[in-house]
Amino acid sequence: MNIQLQWPAPDLISSAAYCLAEPDPERKVRLTHDAARRWRAGELALRVPPGWRPVDEPGRPEHPKLVAPRELPARGLADLQARTALIHAVAHIELNAINLAWDAVQRFPTMPPAYHADWVQIAEEEAYHFGLMRERLQALGRDYGDFPAHDGLWTMARRTAADPLERMALVPRVLEARGLDVTPGMIERFRAAGDGDTAERLGIILRDEVGHVAAGSRWFRYLCAERGLEPHETYLALMKQHLRGRIQGPLNLADRRRAGFDDTELEVLQGMCGQGKA
Repeated sequence: MNIQLQWPAPDLISSAAYCLAEPDPERKVRLTHDAARRWRAGELALRVPPGWRPVDEPGRPEHPKLVAPRELPARGLADLQARTALIHAVAHIELNAINLAWDAVQRFPTMPPAYHADWVQIAEEEAYHFGLMRERLQALGRDYGDFPAHDGLWTMARRTAADPLERMALVPRVLEARGLDVTPGMIERFRAAGDGDTAERLGIILRDEVGHVAAGSRWFRYLCAERGLEPHETYLALMKQHLRGRIQGPLNLADRRRAGFDDTELEVLQGMCGQGKA
């Protein structure tokens, strides 16, 4: 951990970095809730610490082991092992999402206060989501770390570390937006398998993730306006640069609209994944 960091930190940026660097998931969640509470109470100053250097990698627990996506176990609902593997995959995404939210705070410290307020709230909600999934794993006799996982979300964080505009375009508006597309189907599959508890928890996550993607949309457009860039052209150019102009479908059009995608964007995205008009 960066030797400049201490807890409790006197400012938001250092607090965000400390939470990001914490390797223990349980403590990361606890620190996240504490930092969010202190921010709301006005106890954390929004200032860039002297000589500030962002933390470049999140703290990681010893488990789960990180592997290539092709090495992951089957994550269907055919049996309890497969079902818990799928729940574990969601928990891993939510833990990474805590890191992504705190990184959005500490890596781009000169963004406006409203930006930081959004990402503090998102960090706290992601911590709640991780807790929901970890509780479910424990109820089924497993725990976070029992299955291998991959590092795909943080790979994109590294690629967008130099520019908040790229981060807002490609993490919330691509990777997290993909969650809006796949989660409704997961909810129905868990319900059909008789696991209403997991389905209900996924419903909470889906509800909140709409707001997270909407924050990405809002700040992406803010940065485009600040730089005099046309949002549609800029978004499409970044998609082509980083994703070769390909995304997976089908798209959850209703929730993507609620999350700030307009019809022009949705029509282009549907073309990228082979669907018809929005």
